[in-house]
Amino acid sequence: MSVSFPDVPVAILAGGLATRLRPLTTQIPKSLLPVAGRPFLAHQLELLRRQGLRRVILCVGYLGEQIQEQFGDGRDHGIQIEYSFDGPVLLGTGGAIKRALRRLGDSFFVLYGDSYLPTPWRPVWETFQESGRAGLMVVYHNQGRYDTSNVWFEQGQIKVYDKQNRLPQMQHIDYGLSILSASVFPRYPEDSAFDLATVLHDLVKDRQLAGFEVDSRFYEIGSPAGLEELARLLGQSGIPT
Repeated sequence: MSVSFPDVPVAILAGGLATRLRPLTTQIPKSLLPVAGRPFLAHQLELLRRQGLRRVILCVGYLGEQIQEQFGDGRDHGIQIEYSFDGPVLLGTGGAIKRALRRLGDSFFVLYGDSYLPTPWRPVWETFQESGRAGLMVVYHNQGRYDTSNVWFEQGQIKVYDKQNRLPQMQHIDYGLSILSASVFPRYPEDSAFDLATVLHDLVKDRQLAGFEVDSRFYEIGSPAGLEELARLLGQSGIPT
C-alpha cells in the first residue's frame, strides 16, 4: 500500500549508552543533552516537521523513560511520537528496529539518534520508491573530512559499505539516514542484539541497497567536538533545513 510522504514513519535510534559523551550522559540520555538551549531531540523533531513529516517512532533503551516523560506523544512539537523500548537487554541499532516493526509498517526512514541532517528528505523517499529495492542509504562525499569514509559509491551505486575494512575507493560516508523495508528483517533473530550496519552490508551484498548522494554535510552529537559544533550552528540565525 502506498503511503503519502507526510505519513512515512521515521525510526529514531535513541537507545545507546553514549559512552563517548560521558560524564554528560551518565544520568541523562544523549537525546536530552542541551544544544543551543534545547534538548537535542527537540531540534531533530523540528527539522522533521519542517520537512513535512509527522510520525516518529523513538527506539529507546538506556534512560529512555526520561525521553518519554519529557516529550510524551509529541503534540507540543507538532509530531506524533510512539515509543519502542528495548527491554532488559539493549538490542543494538538493528535489533531495536526489528522490535519496532509493528509500529513502522512496510517502509520507513531510519535516523541515527545523534544526527542532525539539513538536507531535503522528500527526494530521498521518491528515489527509494523508484528504485524497486529493499533499502536505500544516503551518502555524502566525505573524503575523510568529518569522520572516516566507509562507502564506495560510484555511478550512483553503492559498491561496498564496510565500517571495519577500508578501501581506497571509499570516498563517501553513511550520512546517518536510510530507508528500509520491513521485508528485510525476517532473517535476523527476535529480541537479540545486532547492528544496523550488518543489515546494510547484507543489502549491498544482495544488490538491494539503493544509494542517494547529498551535498549538504551532516552534523552529529556523538562526540564532544560534534556537540560543540552543532551548538554553534543552531545558535545562529538562518538554520539550514
